[in-house]
Amino acid sequence: MNFKSRLAAGLLAVAVLAPVQAQTLRWAAQNDILTMDPHSQNHATTNTILNHTYEGLTRYGVNYEIEPSLATKWTFVTPTQVRFELRKGVKFQDGTPFTADDVVFSFERIRQPQGTMGIYVAGISDIKKIDSHTVDVILAGPNPILLRNLAYFFIMSKSWAEKNNTVKTQDYKAKEENFASRNTMGTGSYRITGWQPEQRITLTANADWWDKATGTGNVKEMIYTPIKSDPTRVAALLSGGVDLLTDIPTQDVARLRNDPKLKILDGPEVRTMFLVLDSGSPELKYSSVKGKNPFADKRVRQALSIAIDREAIKRSTMRGLSIPAGILVAPGVNGHDPALDVPAKVDVDAAKKLLADAGYPEGFEFRLNCPNNRYVNDEEVCQAIVAMWARLGVKASLVAENFATFSQKFQNFDTSAYLLGWGVATYDAQYTIQSIVRTRTSGADGNFNFGRISDPVVDRLTDQMKVEADASKRNAMLREALVRIKDEVLVIPLHHQMRPWAMKANVTTLHRSNDNPQTRFANVR
Repeated sequence: MNFKSRLAAGLLAVAVLAPVQAQTLRWAAQNDILTMDPHSQNHATTNTILNHTYEGLTRYGVNYEIEPSLATKWTFVTPTQVRFELRKGVKFQDGTPFTADDVVFSFERIRQPQGTMGIYVAGISDIKKIDSHTVDVILAGPNPILLRNLAYFFIMSKSWAEKNNTVKTQDYKAKEENFASRNTMGTGSYRITGWQPEQRITLTANADWWDKATGTGNVKEMIYTPIKSDPTRVAALLSGGVDLLTDIPTQDVARLRNDPKLKILDGPEVRTMFLVLDSGSPELKYSSVKGKNPFADKRVRQALSIAIDREAIKRSTMRGLSIPAGILVAPGVNGHDPALDVPAKVDVDAAKKLLADAGYPEGFEFRLNCPNNRYVNDEEVCQAIVAMWARLGVKASLVAENFATFSQKFQNFDTSAYLLGWGVATYDAQYTIQSIVRTRTSGADGNFNFGRISDPVVDRLTDQMKVEADASKRNAMLREALVRIKDEVLVIPLHHQMRPWAMKANVTTLHRSNDNPQTRFANVR
């Protein structure tokens, strides 16, 4: 279908969108949030929306530098004791005061094992109240990325949670609902005033926000609309139904770039797309191989990796908007090394030999799970990979579905293999290594390791880097861990995403490499 046909197909679908009003920003992307519980799901879209309402002790500034937020000052009493002075006069959106009790409560809540946000308090043993506006953060050891982590340690009202019987974090994978999964109570710049799943989220500027005097934006209302269909999203922008589009179909970027009524903000995203193989189960689910797990054999993992033509995916599927990846973190992340970030060379014959040597000369069958509304061309990327594996005799049955149901499946270990994209919220490789690859134990260690990956070398390096204060020594550990992950093919990197945003000419905002548009930086003229 050509551009005009796709545009016509989408125009009717967006005709119901109301006209844009002054100081209203209408933003569309392809997937919805998963929940409004700030401690339940470490999912970028969810965190981005909730970050308008919930705040951390720190935050990222215009140039990604850490700056004060709900904490105004921090002092290292010792290398493992940090005193945070909390901002006075801050109120939650129901008018109740923010105090140290809310910080201590939120710390206990975010650590509950049914949630996946524990990575943001990794390395913290305890948070102790000193007085109403002072807390001491007690560390298990020196923590070089503490302040970066705390930007996404969202603070919830203790009294509100207790009043509404929502002290317990939502168990999303069990399809549980609680009051916090549908309602919010934070201190941030916007109030979430409504959520109709898969339809829209509405936010209104918080007139009592503590930092409104220094805000640079003029947006009074923000409406977020998840639109899965590529042509419908583009039609929404071109017809005036939305002002900002952050999920631009790759095939439409050039056309939108040449539209005088629009402008494009270009930039890379610190997100890497990769495949996770269930390499730790005794028997692989949904596989033709019985009684054992072919992914436990490094040769099989190597074969699947070198059968993937990443340049072809970049050229044909991503229309040039990807960087073929050799390692698990993108440029812009501390620990990234261009010398390491060289993809595996495509070699179908070598892949066939590796499979034969591993005992699978005719290949085998398994299931590949993939979202179809989360990442740029996610389903199309999976389709391309399935076709490339077929040249080896490997038959991957593709199940592509909405991210909400897809994520429940992989979090319940109900997959053979799956596609994931991982943005690095802390801009440091430890965040990825610790979450995705370290052996799953408790707390933040392996809290997003749903492939049952376990490697003693990566575990040792991860535990060392968590407490290494010397930057050069720690960076050497990051590099060694990334080399180990690459050499052992513990995951299969595909590419790093590029992320152009399109908007009307009267909209200004800051491009964010974490794909986290901040409405406080946006203006509608």
